[in-house]
Amino acid sequence: MSPMPDPPKVARGGVVLVDPPSGRPLRTIRFQYNPDTLTRTLQPQGIGGEPGDRQEALRLKGPPHETYKLDAEFDAAEQLADPDSNAVESSLGLRPVLAALESALYPSVQQLLQEDLMAGRGMIEVAPVEAPLTVLVLGTHRVLPVRLTDLTVTEDAFDTRLNPIRAKVSMSARVLTVDDLGFGHRGGLLYLAHHRAQEGYAAMVIRTPADLGLTSI
Repeated sequence: MSPMPDPPKVARGGVVLVDPPSGRPLRTIRFQYNPDTLTRTLQPQGIGGEPGDRQEALRLKGPPHETYKLDAEFDAAEQLADPDSNAVESSLGLRPVLAALESALYPSVQQLLQEDLMAGRGMIEVAPVEAPLTVLVLGTHRVLPVRLTDLTVTEDAFDTRLNPIRAKVSMSARVLTVDDLGFGHRGGLLYLAHHRAQEGYAAMVIRTPADLGLTSI
């Protein structure tokens, strides 16, 4: 009897917070379960001329505005079944992983204290400190610089200390393009790599009007 083949390794999606100048990953949050569905919305960036403006009808001034919506689910039941090997989950449930996701939306305490100190001295900060770059990873072929625009956390099961042990995180993210970050920014380079890959995928679709029953257009 031949041995059963090993099951294929499933790629896990997640979020990586990256230090923009060095490219060093600061924090990686892996989705425990990959999302069942993913909704993408693309809005073209046209010139915005009036209807009937022949000079502007086909012009694009930049990449489209693209948003992603997905649900990430987390469940600590498996870890709680073996508390000796999962000390964090057994004492805190899902608080650490949820806090890690939410940290993409918060300035650090150090930044807040620094801003308060400067304000107390009558100083005005010209530009806030740059936050870590949020990178949405959905497989090796979809690595996107994003800004999280909405994060809804639904906690629907708790341990005896009211730590969440089952939760769903609904997130919306807007893809950051070279218009947002520039061509030299690490996030801009990530976007260009994604854009280049999209062009490569599109080039694989080889059809002619004849495939639609047309002799010419």
